[in-house]
Amino acid sequence: MHFEGIIPAVTTPFDPGGEIDVPALERNVGAYLDAGVHGLVANGTMGEAGSLSADERRSVVAAVARAAAGRVPVIAGVSAGTPAASIAFAADAAQAGATAIMLLPPLGYRGDAREIEAFYRAVAEAAGLPLMAYNNPEASGTDMAPALIARLGERIESLVAVKECSGDVRRIPAIQAAAPELEVLVGGDDWALEGFCAGATGWVTGVADVAPRQCVELWERCRAGDLEPARAIYHRLLPLARFDMTPKLVQYFKAAMDEVGLTGGAVRPPRLELTPAEREELTAAVAALREPARA
Repeated sequence: MHFEGIIPAVTTPFDPGGEIDVPALERNVGAYLDAGVHGLVANGTMGEAGSLSADERRSVVAAVARAAAGRVPVIAGVSAGTPAASIAFAADAAQAGATAIMLLPPLGYRGDAREIEAFYRAVAEAAGLPLMAYNNPEASGTDMAPALIARLGERIESLVAVKECSGDVRRIPAIQAAAPELEVLVGGDDWALEGFCAGATGWVTGVADVAPRQCVELWERCRAGDLEPARAIYHRLLPLARFDMTPKLVQYFKAAMDEVGLTGGAVRPPRLELTPAEREELTAAVAALREPARA
C-alpha cells in the first residue's frame, strides 16, 4: 500500500441531537472523492476521535469505508494511551473496512525509545494492517526524531509511512536519508508546498476538508514541477492552512466547511464554537480561497 497524494483528515459531523450524522459524513467523503483525493483518514485529531466512544469510532470508519467503496485507502486513527486500547480500536477499524491505521506514540506518557518501539510493535503485530506512524509532539507530548522513526521502520515490518507534524520541514529529508524505505507525508497544513518540494509523498490535511480540488491541484503542480502555479494556489490556501497549527483547528475547519457548502457543523465539548473575532478571521481566510489566481 502507498500513501501518496492528498489525504483529507475527515471531520465527524454531528446531528442536532449530538449523534454522528452518518449521511452527512458520507456526502462529505463523496465530495472529496469527486475532487480526486487519494486517501482518507478517519478518527484523527480532525475527526474529534478523543470525544468519540468505541462504537462511534467504529461507525465513523464504516461510513467512510462505505462511501469510499474501495476507491482509495481508508486510514483509521487508533491512537490511545495503552497498546491494549489501540489494538482494540485497530480491530474495530479493520472490521469496519479500514485498510490501514495511523498511530501516535502512547498518549499521556513520554516513553523512551525502547518503550515507544514496544508500543508500536505490539499494535502493529496485533492489527495486521499497514501502519503510518504519526509524529505530532503537540498532540502526543513526544517528538520522535528521525533516528527513532528510522529505528521503528527498520524493526517493524508493517510500519511503512510516517506523518510528520513537528512543523520542521527539515525533518522530511532527514527521515528520508535515515529511512529511505518509508513514505514521509506532510502533517502540517502551512508547510505543504515546502514539504512537497522536500520530497514528501503526500499530505494528510485539514485544508482538503474545505478545498479538496485546490489541494489536489497543488499536489499535481508540485509533482509536475510547475512551481509558479503551485505557489499561486498555495497563496490562496495559506490563510486557512495556518489554522491547522492552532488548538482550535477543528472549529475553524468545520466552520469553513459550512461556508463552502459541505457539512462541518457543531463540535463536541470541551471544544466550544468560535468567537465572533475568530469567525471574522475565518471569513477572511475562506475569502482568500476565492481570490483569482495571480498572473
